[in-house]
Amino acid sequence: MNVITETKSDVSSLIDEALRERPDGILEMVAHKCGASLWQVFQRLPEGQAVATPGDRFEELWADLRTWGSVLFIVHTDDIVLECEGALPSGTSGHGYFNIHGDSPIGGHIKASNCTRIAFVDRPFHGRRSCSVQFLNATGNAMFKIFVRRDESRELLSDQVKLFEIMREKFRSMPILE
Repeated sequence: MNVITETKSDVSSLIDEALRERPDGILEMVAHKCGASLWQVFQRLPEGQAVATPGDRFEELWADLRTWGSVLFIVHTDDIVLECEGALPSGTSGHGYFNIHGDSPIGGHIKASNCTRIAFVDRPFHGRRSCSVQFLNATGNAMFKIFVRRDESRELLSDQVKLFEIMREKFRSMPILE
């Protein structure tokens, strides 16, 4: 076994152990604790909990996500977890960005060309089912995430869950980038 293989194996073992300890915990915390990327953590989740598609499908996915109505848009860095609820606005490509604009609290400029893969994540989170679409960059970490919203009883919105499942199946057959 060479050093690269051993290191990869060590990281995988650390991730597996962390997921056994807290299977419904925060995946960024697992990645940080194990010296791994979020993508490496996704690869160690139980079968079907993370399904990925190439990032070049960004605009097609964005268009589909716009049909969901109000979503939870999250940007998670080491310094902040920013949550914004609203409908995804339309977007256009220009000046190297996917520019989102419209009547929504969600707006700005996304470097869509940095998106290397998009993961559909369906897993327990703090004891409840959680469904999200996570846009990952070349380092394997999340640029941002879009979550299925919850109702006042903290249950996932069933219409959005259906749309999530349809979208996941639609893109499931596409190759996963390594």
